Amino acid sequence: MKRKKVIALITAALTFTMTICGSLTAAAASELTAESKPATQYTIDANQEVYALLDFEDTAEFENATKGQIASPDTLDIYDENGKLVWSQTAYAFLDQDAPDTANPSLWRDTQLNHIYGLFEVTDGIYQVRGYDMSNITFIKGDTGWIVVDPLMSVECAQAALALVEENLGTFPVKAVIYSHSHVDHFGGVKGIVSEEEVQAGNVQVIAPEGFEKHAVSENIYAGTAMGRRASYQYGTMLEGGETGSLAIGIGMGQSKGRTSYISPTLEITQTGEKHTIDGVEIEFQLTPGTEAPAEMNFWIGSKNALWMAENCTGTLHNLYTLRGAQVRDGNAWAEYIMESLALYGDKADVVFQSHNWPHWGNDTIQEYMTNTAAVYKFINDQTLLYINEGYTETEIANMIQLPEELEKVWYTRQYYGTVSHNSKAVYEKYMGWYDGNPVHLAELTPSDYAQKLVEYFGDTDAVLEKAKEDFAKGEYQWVAQITNTLVFADPENTDARYLCADALEQLGYQAESGPWRSAYLCAAQELRNGTNTDDATRSSGNGDVFLHMTPDMILDYLGIFVDTTKIPDLTFTANIILPEGNYVLRVKNGVLLYQKDAQDPDADVTWNTKRAGLLAVVQKNAENVAALIEQEGDETCLTRLMDAVTVTSEYKYFNIIEP
Repeated sequence: MKRKKVIALITAALTFTMTICGSLTAAAASELTAESKPATQYTIDANQEVYALLDFEDTAEFENATKGQIASPDTLDIYDENGKLVWSQTAYAFLDQDAPDTANPSLWRDTQLNHIYGLFEVTDGIYQVRGYDMSNITFIKGDTGWIVVDPLMSVECAQAALALVEENLGTFPVKAVIYSHSHVDHFGGVKGIVSEEEVQAGNVQVIAPEGFEKHAVSENIYAGTAMGRRASYQYGTMLEGGETGSLAIGIGMGQSKGRTSYISPTLEITQTGEKHTIDGVEIEFQLTPGTEAPAEMNFWIGSKNALWMAENCTGTLHNLYTLRGAQVRDGNAWAEYIMESLALYGDKADVVFQSHNWPHWGNDTIQEYMTNTAAVYKFINDQTLLYINEGYTETEIANMIQLPEELEKVWYTRQYYGTVSHNSKAVYEKYMGWYDGNPVHLAELTPSDYAQKLVEYFGDTDAVLEKAKEDFAKGEYQWVAQITNTLVFADPENTDARYLCADALEQLGYQAESGPWRSAYLCAAQELRNGTNTDDATRSSGNGDVFLHMTPDMILDYLGIFVDTTKIPDLTFTANIILPEGNYVLRVKNGVLLYQKDAQDPDADVTWNTKRAGLLAVVQKNAENVAALIEQEGDETCLTRLMDAVTVTSEYKYFNIIEP
């Protein structure tokens, strides 16, 4: 009897103790506020485990990142003409210490590497300015001037880079500009290097891969509003650099916020092996379409034994799908083109250099560097397809797939930009699309409707929040983020749900090795706490150059995208369009825009005689310019009604992401 009483007393004491501890834990977790929080012990432990996985004594990448440095200013802050800060390395002066608890040590190391900036010699006659924007700008010395490769994203950054080159290497004319591919951080700064007048006068060649302009427009214009909003999450443009803020994004320190520009190519490369002598330098090109960009190319300079790999090798795992949104990329083709480069030039190359991060020197190193890079893309492609054929779904595969141990430990293929997880989802999407075969997912409810119905089933959201707080205290941050975000979608005014979701996302950000994942988590946390960020100063300031270079076909496609058919479901008409570039027939069928090139319809309802600027005025819903630029014969109400349905997407550029 005594023994039973003792056991009962002990049990009661333990129960009381557990209740008190649980109450204390819940009380601590219940203090939900809008302030940023420190790393929890779970985050500290997760980040400490990284040291056991990777060899932090290996300094080879630091040696590559500093090799050949010629000059570097003590501080680097670049401003636009209005005094807006568009680029800063000074903001990352805090990096001269070991990784804090709030940063993945591997990402911290990559950020330290990307903080190494200035002018560097790649090899005799080839120079790079690195760390002056998200990407690198390369200067190849010709007989009389410079061949400039990938002139950064912002005009102001390109101007600063050119000034650094001229200060240290002398002033020479730019004879040619090479765009390696169709992403804006590789052409947006071009007018900081040359003017459109110089190009039109024939003094400067602009060279690009076949299909460059089409893809530069389709990626940056057609879905530009949505992509720009999502890019602010991916690149962390709303965050301050710091131990609890933005770090590097794997391919640079982040996105510059200056003015973007554009000049059309004067020469398109149409086949691999095509050679051109530019200002005395013979360059052989290799087309690599469908790899990192739909239009992309590497090139070989035989006189220097130098191989340019564009963004096909970048010193990090790249994206088969980028978080800002873009066409899915082909991992298999990516690997094949790298192996083709090796076959064509690998045995002769003394240096491999590219548009992000730093070069690699020495033939043995180059062979290994390119092979390892190809291997990770090939692995993700093939292993995902294997799992698909074993019946696994996209989310299941993303949680299963992991690089082979030896590849996982290679510094220059770590997941600083892309991740194995979301790249496997890209492979799934490429081959299988969005549908996982489960018919429950054929006509799912909207996130808000689903959330509201789920909350109705919960009955008591306070009880759900209490359970979520308990799971937060256990370090289950992904689940807590998911369930509390459901509560936010059911009721955006639920402050406790917003703050707890933000706290969970913040811890996920602190643990992330991928710079874009960290940025996305922390931006979402910031907006849950403070509301949607609508500060234009946190974004780049495009000046519409790409827009102005759209062909009539592109403008008509663009118009079709931004006409809201639901507003004019009864509008049907035919218009002849007469342009300097040629004639078109526009057929509007129940508000849907179709067109035919090099055609005219004798029975058209109306004829519009105009220039491209007139069509652009329609897209911009600028009635004054439309009246001035378009001559009409026939039914003028057709154009009026069409324009009434045009959506001005700038009104939606700050759409919600983390809340309904």
